[in-house]
Amino acid sequence: MSAGPGSALDAVRSDSVQIAHSAVVLGTARLGEGSLLAQGAVVRSSGTGVEVGTGSAVIENSVVIGTSEIPTVIGRRTTFGHRCKVIGATVGALCEIGNASILMPGARIGDRAFLGEGTLVPGGTTLPSDVVAVGRPARVVRSASADDIRRLTALREGDLSVPPPTAVTIENRQEAIPMGQLYAYRDILPTVAASATLFPTAEITGDVVVGERTIIGAGVKIIGDSHGPVRIGNDVQILENTVLHLLPDNDLIIHDGAIVGPGAMIHGCRIGAGSVVEPGAIVCDTSVVGAGCVVRAGAVVKQRSQFADGTDIDGFPAVDVGRIPAPPPMPSWALRPDDLPVPAAGGPVR
Repeated sequence: MSAGPGSALDAVRSDSVQIAHSAVVLGTARLGEGSLLAQGAVVRSSGTGVEVGTGSAVIENSVVIGTSEIPTVIGRRTTFGHRCKVIGATVGALCEIGNASILMPGARIGDRAFLGEGTLVPGGTTLPSDVVAVGRPARVVRSASADDIRRLTALREGDLSVPPPTAVTIENRQEAIPMGQLYAYRDILPTVAASATLFPTAEITGDVVVGERTIIGAGVKIIGDSHGPVRIGNDVQILENTVLHLLPDNDLIIHDGAIVGPGAMIHGCRIGAGSVVEPGAIVCDTSVVGAGCVVRAGAVVKQRSQFADGTDIDGFPAVDVGRIPAPPPMPSWALRPDDLPVPAAGGPVR
């Protein structure tokens, strides 16, 4: 795959790594030669915590996060579908990871594994090589068949060889704009506290208020284009590629200290102070999540659901699965001060 100047893909090195203009690398990541970060993909790597193998592809709007405590290591010639979340996981070579899959810290996947769309691999789960796995949580439904291997061979252009490991170091690559973009809707412009941080590729529209010291991560979209307001408290984190929206005559309230994302969908609901919404979760209209709750990765909180303070929430649809006896600690995948962007040329990051 080639890309020239001004095209959707910008080859960092024409003979090595390809990174789309709208893709973001935060921190220092190691990407193998021939690897691809497609449009809207976000890699956040603390302490070289992310390695993407030779010839592997991270496709549109996916998020990959790794730190020295929870490193992410992706094998060679593996492909992730659209909107995947990969956090502190180890993935083998020649894998096919279905769209919107979620891999949590400590998950381990062997070589030539096939994950169906929307598969959730919980932390600490191991999936062996040459299997097909689906579901939330993931379960192995069968061994990879001859037909699966033929399909994989076709997707890899007739060649299932694994190339030698290679690595190109990429540091802090994101669009050269000074701050997140603010757009008016019906003459209402978002209000963002001076102490808040907006990553450059974040976009906020309309009747939105963002509180003090709140962080709006890379690729986040917050859309206040209905009759109701969006109000985000102090010390909140809205993380990579999360979307916030609401229906007309509704509101969306996120109280102080909540942490949301990456890749979550928050729609016209209320989330209590200090709650954690894990990666890929969905919280739907007019639902209420109390203070100090945890919405587990990939859970779907359906419309009009109500959960009391301190509830452990999981499932599809989400239900009360237990109690959280103390305020949830900061997740390993949340942002730390060292992860925040430095001011870009032309103006400060807000």
